[in-house]
Amino acid sequence: MENGVTTYEPEHCFDGYTLVCESYDDPSLAADGTGKIYLIDMHGEPVHRWHTQAPLQSFCRLLPDGNLLYPTHDRSDSKQAGIRELDAESNVVWYYHCRVDHDFQVLDNGNLVIHTITDNMYPQLGPGLKRQPYIIEVARDGELLWEWHGEEHLRELEELLPPEGWEHFRRRVASEFAFDWAHNNTCQVIPPNATCEKEQAGGSPARFKPGNIIFSYRSVDIIGVIERESGQIVWAWGPGELDGQHKPHMLQNGNILIFDNGTLRGYSRVIEFNPLTETIAWEYTGTPQESFLSKYISGAQRLPNGNTLICEGGKRHLFEVTPDKEIVWDFVFPWHEEGGLGSTYRCLRYSPEYVQPLLDRIG
Repeated sequence: MENGVTTYEPEHCFDGYTLVCESYDDPSLAADGTGKIYLIDMHGEPVHRWHTQAPLQSFCRLLPDGNLLYPTHDRSDSKQAGIRELDAESNVVWYYHCRVDHDFQVLDNGNLVIHTITDNMYPQLGPGLKRQPYIIEVARDGELLWEWHGEEHLRELEELLPPEGWEHFRRRVASEFAFDWAHNNTCQVIPPNATCEKEQAGGSPARFKPGNIIFSYRSVDIIGVIERESGQIVWAWGPGELDGQHKPHMLQNGNILIFDNGTLRGYSRVIEFNPLTETIAWEYTGTPQESFLSKYISGAQRLPNGNTLICEGGKRHLFEVTPDKEIVWDFVFPWHEEGGLGSTYRCLRYSPEYVQPLLDRIG
């Protein structure tokens, strides 16, 4: 497969700009000593690039004013770890120090929901030090507004999963995944326009209401929902069905889009999943199946025209498919540098209208 755009059918694509980069452990090894984040057009040409000094996890968000938020790749509590905001000239205009890990969300009020990690002892998970999922909400002035510790909610998982699912969880926690038992890679806030919850008969609380948080425990093949007010896990699913998944998030129709990596299965798939009926409404796989495989990282985005943008992260491969699974845009990330990890964690497509403030700033 050649680098850059190999397929582009404008009449069938969602026109816009795609934010993408390579992960960096040490940007100082690059030719100019910096990591790069690219905003590319539909032809794969960069319309703008940002330069980073800190290790880069390769998942960024463009803000409405044209600034950029990016997380470090460093999971330690060093001085470099955290989320940085860059202006169009790559100046750091805001910084929050934390052990950011895999995912963060920007709320409408500007607050950030961030998945971070802690390392501590928790006997219920067995002996020794464990890496724990820790989700926080912070204001832009750094005030901690809400926090959630994953290790405190094991009982809820046991109650929600079927017996075979809980046994799957117990086996994984007791095996080679013992230290990083959850490896949460997602903290996706259910958006205001989601229409999933239809089940409030008898006054039962809405499990999938806007503001609740979807998580993804990759090590144990579980996705679930945290009720924001109580902090309780109110829904969980996945063992025996999912295999090392990434980025479950709720669509406007109330279904959940998931990149199911297939780490042990041998092929990846992207599924649109109905959490009320626990059935698959749509699925994309390769032809042959094993031709589409990223054993780690990756994600998918449902576009406004109904297409799906897929990041096959281990191959630095981005492509857009129609509901009928036809590939109408295909791109392989071509800008590998020394210090890069050779992978793209995720990507995001933005509309021309959303990107215009940045384009106005850069002239």
